[in-house]
Amino acid sequence: MSTSVLSSDPVAAPQALPVPALVRALQLRDLTDPAQGRHALQLLVDDAASALAALWDCAVEVERSRPVVSLEDNYDRLGYQPDAVARDVRYTRYISATTMLRSHTSAGIPPALRRLATGPEQPVLLVLPGICHRRDAIDRLHTSAPHQLDLWLLRPGGPRLDHDDLHRMVSTLAQTLLPGSHWRWNATTHPYTVGGREVEAIRDNAPVEIAECGLAAPDVLARCGLDPNRWSGLALGMGLDRLLMLRKHIPDIRLLRSADPRIADQMLDLEPYTPVSDLPTARRDLSVAVDADDDAEIIGDRVREALGTRADLVEEVSVLSSTPYAELPEAARRRLGIRPGQHNILLRLVLRPVDRTLSGDEVNELRDLVYAALHRGVAPVS
Repeated sequence: MSTSVLSSDPVAAPQALPVPALVRALQLRDLTDPAQGRHALQLLVDDAASALAALWDCAVEVERSRPVVSLEDNYDRLGYQPDAVARDVRYTRYISATTMLRSHTSAGIPPALRRLATGPEQPVLLVLPGICHRRDAIDRLHTSAPHQLDLWLLRPGGPRLDHDDLHRMVSTLAQTLLPGSHWRWNATTHPYTVGGREVEAIRDNAPVEIAECGLAAPDVLARCGLDPNRWSGLALGMGLDRLLMLRKHIPDIRLLRSADPRIADQMLDLEPYTPVSDLPTARRDLSVAVDADDDAEIIGDRVREALGTRADLVEEVSVLSSTPYAELPEAARRRLGIRPGQHNILLRLVLRPVDRTLSGDEVNELRDLVYAALHRGVAPVS
């Protein structure tokens, strides 16, 4: 059994992240940080900050921090309710009852606003890039450690920032980061904004979400010491990995971290990606018993934890079918060791490293590790 970091209060403490998983998370390279090596994601951050600073002629403050944050900054001070779904352990990587791995770079906003409240009053653009941690499905577009960028413009006095300013902000970013692309936005809600919007870029006639934004909520400003009658703000957060993939036409998110020189050298600029030779895939189908509420995110998280540093060998984990216990023949129930309330899922595991070919023995070893991590039946498949 893995050792976990536990709170001193076992009743109130959430389920903590196992220590090996925490160590891996803290050792993961932040591709947005120049101190950890060059990467094209840094060019997107710089271009976004420069474009908005020129638009508003304001000071720019770049905030970088470690990914361990307090629950108060990640949730409470941003307006998340105590019963918010986002706080569930299936979405939050808790370290203790009071700390977690940040689930969004917005967790750095409350500390930044508190510092702003003690300084001179002037318009400022807060730029917060970094790596975040969450549970997610496994496929070519998703990762459990995405890079995000928060951009908040704060202005004391008048004129107060409004949705026209927000539209200019989004338009400027779209033109700068995805030249020639069309975009649209739809109304949505966030705990930390008023008049929230979801921004989608149109690529190949299909919408792709790239950002969420809105007017900074007055109660968020007030909690951090800024008088909402005096201050107004624009709040925007975007996923940098997806933006870079759109900008460079990168087909697989794992390529952003590839050590293959043919690929890594292409991750230093914003020029279109030139594919290298494709390596063959290895596919294995598994029939496992899982709990009824085990979704793609939970399955993806268990696969990543089981494989550890070899998780990047997995291209995709997809559910081909799901059959409730009540609909299974008795022979299948016995074979699976499935219990009432569980489901039998047929899972496809697709393995393909970006830089080498797997041997048959390694493929089967990985399959067995994934099976052991996912199967919740009382007996193994015969």
